Amino acid sequence: MKPIQVGLLGIGTVGSGTFNVLERNQDEIRRRAGRGIEITMVADLDTARAKSVVGDKAKVVGDAREIIANPEIDVVVELIGGYGIAKALVLEAIAAGKHVVTANKALLAVHGTEIFKAAAEKGVMVAYEAAVAGGIPIIKALREGLTANSIQWVAGIINGTTNFILSEMRDKGLDFEVVLKEAQRLGYAEADPTFDIEGVDAAHKATLMSAIAFGIPVQFDKAYVEGITKLTATDIRYAEQLGYRIKLLGITKRTDKGIELRVHPSLVPAKRLIANVEGAMNAVVVHADAVGTTLYYGKGAGSEPTASAVIADLVDIARMDGSDPAHRVPALAFQSHTLAAAGHELPVLPMTEVVTSYYLRIRVADEAGVLAKITGLLAGAGISIDAVLQREADEVGGEGSTQTDLIILTHDTREGDMNQALAEIQSLPTVLAPITRIRKEELN
Repeated sequence: MKPIQVGLLGIGTVGSGTFNVLERNQDEIRRRAGRGIEITMVADLDTARAKSVVGDKAKVVGDAREIIANPEIDVVVELIGGYGIAKALVLEAIAAGKHVVTANKALLAVHGTEIFKAAAEKGVMVAYEAAVAGGIPIIKALREGLTANSIQWVAGIINGTTNFILSEMRDKGLDFEVVLKEAQRLGYAEADPTFDIEGVDAAHKATLMSAIAFGIPVQFDKAYVEGITKLTATDIRYAEQLGYRIKLLGITKRTDKGIELRVHPSLVPAKRLIANVEGAMNAVVVHADAVGTTLYYGKGAGSEPTASAVIADLVDIARMDGSDPAHRVPALAFQSHTLAAAGHELPVLPMTEVVTSYYLRIRVADEAGVLAKITGLLAGAGISIDAVLQREADEVGGEGSTQTDLIILTHDTREGDMNQALAEIQSLPTVLAPITRIRKEELN
């Protein structure tokens, strides 16, 4: 069969990895795909750098639209990123009848419904394994491997930058700002790390996994997003003493009322495998009715790990190109005509309706009656306490200190009820600092 002709938009870290891995493993890839896969055109604003990567093996152009206009190109691989020009180019490629492979989680989380609809109408595929968790094949697992299951929940460490920072904070007892600077120096964090440390990147990925797991449209605007910037070494140390580790998790869960979609720091029992995922590694846990709990672990970013996912998508397209579009795996796992109904039946819940348990750290005056007043307010809000730990005042503020930390672990409660209780507790004159609240996920 005639080889699939691929046009590559952007040849930075992932693009160069894709070109190199495809070249290196072309014989094995051809045997698996049943035909050759060739990158014959590359578009990049830095044409000199692009030529240094591809040599004379592909035509290099500075204008991405030259690739889209070329009738010989079967697949466009978009590795530019962002919401702007990338969206326009992807939609133009679809309109031109070309399949699209992308690693752009931000684009799909925000505009995925429009893009997938356009692709379905044109009869082309949009593949995006590389958009979530780098080299871990979690999209394929959710869309195909677990298709017999009713998925109950998905929880993942899906941002390597934040996991590296939290691992370093725990190992070295350092606060967030110190470790962030070190992560930037080592190249684990961008010069502007906002999307990572504020949880936005993880929320993009969780949005895509939620849509695939539960057959709902992508709804990034309804995700609850909280980053790690307010975490302290103190809370990481206390969590460790209680048998937990703090991880930034992307969580989506099916409940009787609807779908939870949230990203925030979570206490996870130290005995869970995911709690022991360290450094810049990623891991996703999926709990489903038939198979039970499965764990997917590996490198969530990087040149060749992400290239592995891009090329896997190219192989899928090579196998399915020319097939009846109705017989292909749907972009979001469920047949498109069922998505609207599923989205109506399963709304994404506001965070106030989410039910989970909590870790609370409350800095209080070290005097009689304080604990009783706080636990009374929690009980009045219907919040049941699992455990209470009071630190020695000397440990918290040094010798002679008149302050102490109360650590309270709760049973499951509604977030809206917790918000109300914490507002009342915060107003007490004996509460001396903003209350730290971290959600707790048992993941069992």
